[in-house]
Amino acid sequence: MQVTFTAAVAGASGYAGGELLRLLLAHPQIEIGALTAHASAGQRLGAHQPHLLPLADRVLEPTGVEALAGHDVVFLALPHGASGEVTAALAAAGSDAIVLDCGADHRLTDAAAWEQFYGSPHAGAWPYGLPELIVDGARQRDTLRTAREIAVPGCNVTAVTLALQPGVAAGVVDPADVVAVLAVGYSGAGKSAKTHLLAAEALGSLAPYAVGGTHRHVPEVEQNLRAAGAAEVRLSFTPVLVPTSRGILATVTAPLAPGASAATVRAAWEDAYADEPFVHLLPEGTWPTTAMVTGANTAAVQVAVDERAGRVVALCAIDNLVKGTAGAAVQSMNLALGLPETTGLTTVGVAP
Repeated sequence: MQVTFTAAVAGASGYAGGELLRLLLAHPQIEIGALTAHASAGQRLGAHQPHLLPLADRVLEPTGVEALAGHDVVFLALPHGASGEVTAALAAAGSDAIVLDCGADHRLTDAAAWEQFYGSPHAGAWPYGLPELIVDGARQRDTLRTAREIAVPGCNVTAVTLALQPGVAAGVVDPADVVAVLAVGYSGAGKSAKTHLLAAEALGSLAPYAVGGTHRHVPEVEQNLRAAGAAEVRLSFTPVLVPTSRGILATVTAPLAPGASAATVRAAWEDAYADEPFVHLLPEGTWPTTAMVTGANTAAVQVAVDERAGRVVALCAIDNLVKGTAGAAVQSMNLALGLPETTGLTTVGVAP
């Protein structure tokens, strides 16, 4: 007989919250409990997530300990800076739930980096929810199996990390000169109404943002590459909004390390991802596209060596709402609950 766990979702009216609920509805061992929101509290979920028909008549409750306590799992899909207060209140109330924060509040281990990029007091670091992260030759999933509080990674961070970390761990790239350019779908910006996110502004246009080292994901990428073995990381990170609702395509380059070759580079990526259920290293000469991974918890990865430039070129495509957020949260939850890591998750995308 299967054990059933109850899960609450805070921020259920947003994109990340909606994607969490879509995945949890397909999870054989999760019963969906309280659904909460802030400005939308008191409204039907169906007014905000009409595609979630089984939950459409559920009423959103205010986000607070009263609604979230008493569950086995609590997902926080809240704006950056909002999770710390909720998690502190849950801890003070004696909650023993596994808490997964899809916001940034608990990702960074360096309090000074948090304050520099987010401009508020640091809420403290939690175990990092990227099971495939290479940490001193091992994998982060070993830590997540005993975690009760988990910080779900940033979506752009996941794409850049999965693209380049095999080369860092194997010593075949120089992480002191990493350049990452990302094409990012508009859902990554959230549901807030802003002029530059309107269809009239976005359709037919590509728009860079957070240029010149100002993006909040920069210290998180650096943290991950150091975990993979980099002594020094220098990162140029430029995201570009493209007129699609979902998806990230990260193109990441770094100098080829002395003594490395195209063969040793390919071998590093093959060794790193041979046993990973959700990271798919494509056949040589096949390039990732966001269409490959739409709706799936898959990261499609490719690597090549630009001999003329002396640089490794690594690419990763993910669905920012699945592998980039909600899928990573469910994958981490499975590990923390002692379930098979792939439970309730698919590598099958939606096409065309």
